[in-house]
Amino acid sequence: MRHRVAITGAGTVGPAGSGLEPLREALASGEPRWSAVERDERFHLESSSRLAGRLGPDPYAPWLSARVARRMSPASAMGVCAALQAVADAGLEAEQLAGPDTAVSLGTSFGSTNYASHLLQQVVDSGPLAISPLFFMETVANAHAGQVALALGARGPNHTVSQREASGLLAVARGAEWIATGRARRVLVGVVDEVSPILHAMLDRFGALVRPSAEEDLEQPRPFDRDRAGMTISEGGTVFLLEREDEARDRGATLRGRLGAWVRASDPSATPTDYGRDAEGLARRLLAGLERQDVDPTSLERVVSGANGTRSGDALEARTLRAALGDAALPPVLAPKAVTGEYGGGFLAAALLALEELAWPTPGFRGEDPALGVTPHGGGPLPAGRRLLASSLAAGGAAAWLVFDQD
Repeated sequence: MRHRVAITGAGTVGPAGSGLEPLREALASGEPRWSAVERDERFHLESSSRLAGRLGPDPYAPWLSARVARRMSPASAMGVCAALQAVADAGLEAEQLAGPDTAVSLGTSFGSTNYASHLLQQVVDSGPLAISPLFFMETVANAHAGQVALALGARGPNHTVSQREASGLLAVARGAEWIATGRARRVLVGVVDEVSPILHAMLDRFGALVRPSAEEDLEQPRPFDRDRAGMTISEGGTVFLLEREDEARDRGATLRGRLGAWVRASDPSATPTDYGRDAEGLARRLLAGLERQDVDPTSLERVVSGANGTRSGDALEARTLRAALGDAALPPVLAPKAVTGEYGGGFLAAALLALEELAWPTPGFRGEDPALGVTPHGGGPLPAGRRLLASSLAAGGAAAWLVFDQD
């Protein structure tokens, strides 16, 4: 017997602030919250990107005190903060999640690059015996999932996935499987990422980030746009609490939505630093996965696209969606990364919010790329949706899709 998977709680922290409401307001206004990145002359080029989505001052209040947050890397603190929000949003106390029935599945694209760079600098300056144990234990990618488990006493399965842009959706898919198959009764799922000077400079040198041009000083990612020139990275964390739907309803929980399907694939044509080209293959895998889980593609009322403003990434996303859903039947396509940026969980939270009645604009979009044939939603009102598809294709070849449902 497979159990239906309910989303009963959600928490997020990011450049817009702490909680879903600030993110909802940022998406509705179409106003990204970019700020200057600390530049390091050892890493950054003079012509490099200068902006990213950064957390504001005291970002974890009231969920996590500054004293407690200092014991963790920024990414771990983001994950714990979002998890505590999700538990409260679900109408539960943290103590109720303690024990072997609660699992954790988190994604992270790059882990704790701040602490990793600090650790390496200690080795260079003072030798390996001088390194901080605190820095060391937080440099592994699964530290963030471990800190969430410690904060809540969750002793069930603990999983971390690191597959670049697809990390968040893949982590949610794993947690949904645990609920559906009975391996766990409750699972905290989500994604966390932080911004560091070295990560920002590295992605810029690979040509992934949008830069100011001679014509304009604006650094704005333009998903699907004919003039798109790169993405803007962000930091933050988003966590959902998943439960069996029958158990959630029995305790009187309010459902934020359900996970109706989850599909994973890979594109073997991708390189380690770029997206692939096999849109037809990805579309076949998406349709086959939906069919296995009894989801009719024509029932999808909107798409929350992971398009981020990169040339090859958006091209693969557009061609995959058109191949799978058809040009004529393609529902409205939302591109929230024009506001949330890439990484950091804003996209995952936006996908859940997209079930609501909404009118999101797509800042930066000026004209359709005829080679893509996809125009993101322009901000006109959309009724509340009953079913949507969230899509994430990653550099390196990973791909994931989630179907969000609501009554």
